[in-house]
Amino acid sequence: MSRLPRTAIGIGLALALATVQGAAAQDPGQRSGVAMPQYAQEDPIANEGVIEDGAIDALKEMSAFLMTANTLGITSQGSLDVVTNDGQRIQLDGVTTYKARKPAGFVVDYQSDIKSRRFIYDGKTFTVFSPKLGYYASVPAPATNKEVLDTIYAKFGIQLPLEDLFRWGDGTSADRLAALKSAYEVGSATIDGVETDHFAFREADVDWEVWVQKGDQPWPRKLVIVDRTDPARPTFTARLTWQLNPTYTDADFTFVPDANAKRIQIATYKGSGE
Repeated sequence: MSRLPRTAIGIGLALALATVQGAAAQDPGQRSGVAMPQYAQEDPIANEGVIEDGAIDALKEMSAFLMTANTLGITSQGSLDVVTNDGQRIQLDGVTTYKARKPAGFVVDYQSDIKSRRFIYDGKTFTVFSPKLGYYASVPAPATNKEVLDTIYAKFGIQLPLEDLFRWGDGTSADRLAALKSAYEVGSATIDGVETDHFAFREADVDWEVWVQKGDQPWPRKLVIVDRTDPARPTFTARLTWQLNPTYTDADFTFVPDANAKRIQIATYKGSGE
């Protein structure tokens, strides 16, 4: 099964979208034996190649707001598509909770019916723990969140769920903004009772959508990522809730194995050159 590609984008830019294609000559409601809902048969949004200043400004404002946080607490209700060898998309749901602090320290807990994982970084050591299996592995780690994310992917092929949420301290990357193929506002939407502005962005291989809370706290409330390199177009969707500057102590980022936990080695990623 394939998975969505890694997207190394700062949090202000990491939330970006899919440009909806122009209408096909055939009525979309007649493309298959399953009737499409009426709203889906209306004229599609066709802003391919459009870069709207308002969409770019929204990313910058969201990034600037997130950069004011010294600590963050996040809960993600997510669905991830994996693609079988014969091209069928399988959707897997899970809940991920995050504790993060600048410049160094995070805990990520992922829970689903299939597996559970905990990732802990205390500023010096990175640990992967499987609570159900009772195995863990620890390695020395660099001094900042950004460096850790880059290192564990390059050396071990480990990509954390929504890892870009920890890059809020980097701000918006000018290079990534310059690489956008399209960026525009889709409209307004209510997400879990919260009024948001819906934005869409396209990069070379990935489409993104982000729903940003209206008002003076522009939290990203929903995120959709589409992998265009795979013909099946696997998609990741997350609905996000946030805590601004919760109180954490060093103990929150410290891994203490229980008596039955077994330490193992992390396999080196075959593409790392080591």
